[in-house]
Amino acid sequence: METLHKILDYTFSFSDKIQISIKEILVLTVVFFITSKLIKLIKKFTNKKLDTEDKDKFNSLFSFLKYFIYILVTIIALDSLGIKISVLLAGSAALLVGLGLGLQTLFQDIISGIFMLLDKTIQLNDIIEVDNKIGKVFEINLRTTRAYTLDDKVVIIPNHIFLTNELYNWTQNGRSIVESVSVGVAYGSDVEKVKELLIEAALENPKVAKIKKPTVLFNNFGDSSLEFILRFSTKQSFILPIIKSELRFAIDKKFRENKIQIPFPQRDIHIIENKK
Repeated sequence: METLHKILDYTFSFSDKIQISIKEILVLTVVFFITSKLIKLIKKFTNKKLDTEDKDKFNSLFSFLKYFIYILVTIIALDSLGIKISVLLAGSAALLVGLGLGLQTLFQDIISGIFMLLDKTIQLNDIIEVDNKIGKVFEINLRTTRAYTLDDKVVIIPNHIFLTNELYNWTQNGRSIVESVSVGVAYGSDVEKVKELLIEAALENPKVAKIKKPTVLFNNFGDSSLEFILRFSTKQSFILPIIKSELRFAIDKKFRENKIQIPFPQRDIHIIENKK
């Protein structure tokens, strides 16, 4: 028994003010074990009370709070064992400053992730556009947000970008968006017929939402064409480029069938001959 006490009292001395015994290390281990079990119980109990959508938010926030709880428990445990935390912090001040500078962006990402989860800036399955990249969100973490693009590439976006850069959330105001396709026709074309064909092309496309009827704007008298804009709504915003392509194919076909020309820019060149 005396030998056991001697082993437990054996002290590792790092300096005159920083010392820790095997007994204190064992106490810290037990404290960490109990804390870990309590954290798991709290997480399990809370998840039972939450909806599926809120569970994802809670798990992300809890993963950050978990580390904070461990740090707090460590400080309290060391202080209770008589180890002066102030001495440890003072001795590692330069290291902490270096780590703080190096981890600045990481903390920005984490704080941004917390704000995003709380104010619902972005949610799962939202279609977003940031830095000219368009993607559908499938995972939101504290540090990064993951989205997949139309060509099935995964974009990993650091969360601080959403707070520092301009962000477009195409589905924030509902699951449908309004988009447009532009087309020009030759001067002399029947503009009413053009309007009718454009609306027909939109209504015949199954990906165009029928909640709001497509509209046609006579946009301008261009240099070589009459310019029109077909505005339509869709609930499949993620495949918007495909929908626009299908509409352009349909418009071109209808115009050909009805003898409506889509002109190309033309210039008249006059050659003046200098006679001497």
